[in-house]
Formats: sequence, C-alpha cells, structure tokens
Amino acid sequence: MYILKKLILLFLLGAALAGCGEDANRSSKIVVATDATLVPMSFINDRNQLDGFEIDLMRAVAQEAGLEIAMINVEWAGLLGGVLTHKFNAAISSITILAERQKKMAFSIPYLKSGLSIVVKKNTQGVSTLEDLQSKNLKVGAQRGTTAYFFLQEIPGLRPIGYDLYGHAVLDLIKGEVDAVVGESTGTLYYKNNDNAIFEKIKMVGEILTDEHYGIVMRQQDTQLIEAVNRALKTLLENGTVAKLHDHWDLGRTAVVPTLRQPDQP
Repeated sequence: MYILKKLILLFLLGAALAGCGEDANRSSKIVVATDATLVPMSFINDRNQLDGFEIDLMRAVAQEAGLEIAMINVEWAGLLGGVLTHKFNAAISSITILAERQKKMAFSIPYLKSGLSIVVKKNTQGVSTLEDLQSKNLKVGAQRGTTAYFFLQEIPGLRPIGYDLYGHAVLDLIKGEVDAVVGESTGTLYYKNNDNAIFEKIKMVGEILTDEHYGIVMRQQDTQLIEAVNRALKTLLENGTVAKLHDHWDLGRTAVVPTLRQPDQP
C-alpha cells in the first residue's frame, strides 16, 4: 500500500511539472541572440549595452507583437546552432536568407536588402571587380561561416583566406597579408562610425556583388512566433519604422529597406 501511494504521488508530481512546462512554452518572453561586433548594425555601446539598427528593430518588432524580449550577445559561430538547439528562440545579426539554411530553420520576411562588396587598401589601383581579383590571383579574406566565405570558395582563380572575424581580415588587409576582403557591404560601416583611423586606410570598390536579404532566424516548429514576428515586421515596413531606423543609423547605400510584394491586381 505504501508503495502504491508513493507511485501515485510521483505520477501527480510528474503531471504537475509537465503542466508547468506547457505554461513555460506558452510564455510570450523570447530570448534573441545577436553577434554584437558590427557598428551600427549590432554592437556594444560605451554604456556596455546592446545597441544598433538590428537591436532597435528587434525591440520594435517585440513591442508591435506584444512579446517580452531579452537580447544576448553570442559569437557568430554559435548563432544558428543555438536557435536549433533551443539555447535561444531567435537570432538577428545580418543573417542572409539562404535556401540551404531554410532546410533547417525558419526565416522572417526580409527586413533589409544588402550584398557582398570588395574592400581594398585606399591606395590600391586596378582592383574593383571579381574579374580583377581572379586575373591577378589575389589573396582575399572573408569571415568563416558567412555567405562571403562560401561565395569566394565557388569562384575559381581566387585564394580565399578564412578569419574568425571580419575585422581581423581588414586588419590583415592593412598589413598587406591579404590583397582584398569580401564581406557584407554593411561591414565597412563599423569603421566609418567607430574607427576612422582604419576607415581612412580602406575603401569599398565596384558594385555590390550579390543581392541578399536579411531575416530573423527562428525554429521551423515555432509557428506562432514566426507568424507574430512576420505580422509585426510587415507593419513596421509599411508604416515607415524600418525606413526611419535605416536613416537614423545612416546605413546609406550599403543596405536598403525592401519593398513588400503587392498582391497581383485582378
């Protein structure tokens, strides 16, 4: 009889804990990760707080969607895996929407359109296109795990050099260790806004190489969160909030606010 009562007690306790777990899953609080290494997109300000275009945008999305939000700083290499392994609910960090990534995770509708660009030393002449990089068999730096690095690996005649951080590649460019750097066009904004001494030594050349869109990453099974984020983003794009943030953070031609697709007219 004692054993039977103990089993019943354990069963009821397990049911109660399961119920608590269900309540937790229904909570409106979400944790969003970002790699805070790129001014003005996402960075740590002089008050040791997360700041930038994407931080402001994510907070606006949360407010519009009625979500309580907590943002954390995570190294780039851990962003996508952290979402998939439930370490956090979402990630925003200039993450390009790619078909290969969409097989494993969900993306929001795009909030910015950008692309890859070539950066060289200020005094470099005769290098402004991919063809120039190929014909001269140049060493080109890029951050590992990014679309820039994958892009370079597909181009014959290049010598891609991988770096943990975009900034490390730029520093090696200035030292002459690599001949050029390819990365998100917004990467140059860090130096424009945060390190003028380096910005004066580099320049972005040529046209934007690719047509890419940034989205907020979430898990495919979190359909309610995906729908809430997309509704909020759509509103913020339509009412001009995203455009105002673009102007506030002076993104210029490095990234543009996408136009929402209009339904076909009858």
